[in-house]
Amino acid sequence: MRWSHFIFLQCLLVVIVGGIVYLHKDRVIMVKIPPASLAQWYKPENERQVWLHNMFKLRREMQAVRLYSDNKDAKHVEKWVTLLSEHYPKIGEMVPEWKKKLDMDAMTRLQESASSSRYQEVSSALDDLSASCESCHKDYRASTATMYRAPDYSLIEIDTSTTFKVHMEELSKQVNQVKIASEDGMQDIALSSLLDLEKGINVLGETCANCHKKQDAKVYPGETINNTITSLGESLRTGTLKDQGRELGTLAVLACARCHGTHRIASDIRKLFVDRQSWAELIKH
Repeated sequence: MRWSHFIFLQCLLVVIVGGIVYLHKDRVIMVKIPPASLAQWYKPENERQVWLHNMFKLRREMQAVRLYSDNKDAKHVEKWVTLLSEHYPKIGEMVPEWKKKLDMDAMTRLQESASSSRYQEVSSALDDLSASCESCHKDYRASTATMYRAPDYSLIEIDTSTTFKVHMEELSKQVNQVKIASEDGMQDIALSSLLDLEKGINVLGETCANCHKKQDAKVYPGETINNTITSLGESLRTGTLKDQGRELGTLAVLACARCHGTHRIASDIRKLFVDRQSWAELIKH
């Protein structure tokens, strides 16, 4: 095959793939996944959030350099530039794949301008470093935070025969069973379903303590949810259908929606990044 034919076929392939992506742009989102080497600096592979702590140091040091440079405080500029020049290269040491993304020229200019008190050049070098940071954050911050800081419930077991997922599905069914029985005037079924729901909520609360360890009181279900369950039970016995619906709606918000708004959304998105799709699934989409 002649080289011109080969190059033409390659270009044609790129055009076809690009066309397919464009035609499906309403269903395609481009996300950059961080290198696997980053995982060693996050829990659970590391006891401390080493990567995050280094990021916090860089942010604080850049702010300090800016502050003292604006005030022409040579002593403190030198102090904070020294710290910044120590922690900035650690990005490439911890994640070698990102070493080439570092703007070491800007860091060198920052050190030189700081040592000679050229504050305008200090500010310019800081701007370049900030642009370097922002470029990487734009590509990786959201996916990194989701992959390494969002909750993972896949390994949690309620007991030897019940996974976390199955237990959550059962709680959802119990909430709906209370609603169905309430609307159809089946008081006994509604009350028994509420009792099962209460037990399930308390069992779920035991798993919350795995992460929420420093709470003075039990974080879930908590006094407000328990009081709402009691109120719902009383309403199912003597209240109107409207009262029952209101109490059940309040319980669903307190016991389900509030936690889901934080934890389930993050967990579901994490699965998209961590659980890689097969070629068959990609083609199907």
